[in-house]
Amino acid sequence: MSRFDGRAADPSSYRDRRSEGAFGGGTRAFAPSGKPDAAAAAAAAELDGLPRFEKNFYVEVPAVAGMTAEEVEAYRRRREITVEGNDVPKPVRDFRDVGFPDYVLQEITKAGFTEPTPIQSQGWPMALKGRDLIGIAETGSGKTLAYLLPAIVHVNAQPILAPGDGPIVLVLAPTRELAVQIQQETTKFGASSKIKSTCIYGGVPKGPQVRDLQKGVEIIIATPGRLIDMIESHHTNLRRVTYLVLDEADRMLDMGFEPQIKKIVSQIRPDRQTLYWSATWPKEVELLARTFLFDPYKVIIGSEELKANHAISQHVEILSESQKYNKLVNLLEDIMDGSRILIFMDTKKGCDQITRQLRMDGWPALSIHGDKSQAERDWVLSEFKSGKSPIMTATDVAARGLDVKDVKYVINYDFPGSLEDYVHRIGRTGRAGATGTAYSFFTAANARFAKDLISILVEAGQKVSPELANMGRGAPPPSLGHRDRYRGHGGGRSWS
Repeated sequence: MSRFDGRAADPSSYRDRRSEGAFGGGTRAFAPSGKPDAAAAAAAAELDGLPRFEKNFYVEVPAVAGMTAEEVEAYRRRREITVEGNDVPKPVRDFRDVGFPDYVLQEITKAGFTEPTPIQSQGWPMALKGRDLIGIAETGSGKTLAYLLPAIVHVNAQPILAPGDGPIVLVLAPTRELAVQIQQETTKFGASSKIKSTCIYGGVPKGPQVRDLQKGVEIIIATPGRLIDMIESHHTNLRRVTYLVLDEADRMLDMGFEPQIKKIVSQIRPDRQTLYWSATWPKEVELLARTFLFDPYKVIIGSEELKANHAISQHVEILSESQKYNKLVNLLEDIMDGSRILIFMDTKKGCDQITRQLRMDGWPALSIHGDKSQAERDWVLSEFKSGKSPIMTATDVAARGLDVKDVKYVINYDFPGSLEDYVHRIGRTGRAGATGTAYSFFTAANARFAKDLISILVEAGQKVSPELANMGRGAPPPSLGHRDRYRGHGGGRSWS
């Protein structure tokens, strides 16, 4: 225990923000690798003058404490939970076992949840203990609440914001869409304890965001670029941040945000609690995590190996670039039943061209990508979610964090530039226990992905066409000059 860990684990330490309560110490010293004495001295210097803060809120209830090692192992195995770290807490099997205050439990009941998801079951006790945390879980796994509910408890245990104070909780997200989605959950679950939040992202006027910051907010959900702009303009500061979340860290790295992330994190006190969420665990993500985290827990849901959701039927068709549009139209004729269909393109230009052509051919399609204004993106999403325009084309801006209920089909018109993006794209369907179907157009230019794509298909119990199998073995792509057009399931070449 560091000299900053001065509080006892006491369930009554949850603070009701509607009353004036005390706060105590519960932080950890930041101990960089090196000589212990030097590390302690450096930590003390960095924390000199900073107020202590509540951090460890977890008290194991008897129902959890009574679980034997065999029961814990069996539960984790059944729910595909893998853990790493020192002193890992046991998973919780019921919402009442977490020790959440009544105001949080009431919101959970109101939302209609029946049991914690695997990432919540193991992630909640980890986060509530105040330790740094690495969470590897696919989108749609419930990870937003896995960090959000402990964040609300964390906020409620801190001193009330004073004029000029910045946020207590900072959540960094790669895209505007994901940031907005997180704030919607924050508003829903934070309302009962009067927690204020705002969403900071580019592409819209700064005025409303600046006014929110000036009024004071406990939680900021932000994309990195606009947040740096707000900090440099002195509209907010990060001096009060003690709970930092990096959501979709792998996507933020893909988008080139590493310098901005490092700049932001350098302004936050080193004894903060950091929760680092990623759907995949490539080396770049691991290296960044090592930079920001101290003695973290690590929880993996499923496998670290790249896997697709087994509730999604995956179909891969090998064809030439010139055959794609006709293939798309014939496929739409076969599957269109009013359900939502999400079509992914590589480029903004391609997105607009295909959407325009579809509309000329009578298909109710709209497009979303990074060059569109936020107002237009919001409108397109609204039309898609409502079913008024059941076909939406998108670049990868919509591949992660886009939570649209009842997307029945995903079509990869352009195969993505990585297998991670493939898994995330098709993961827009088959969410929250539903089933879905994904179709992917695969050309000779994509041949380098064939072997790994086959592995994903096989792991998920999907069929692999002979043509794709040959490409996976390094054979040249088949001649595609005189292929029959796809004519649905009634005849011609069907999907493999």
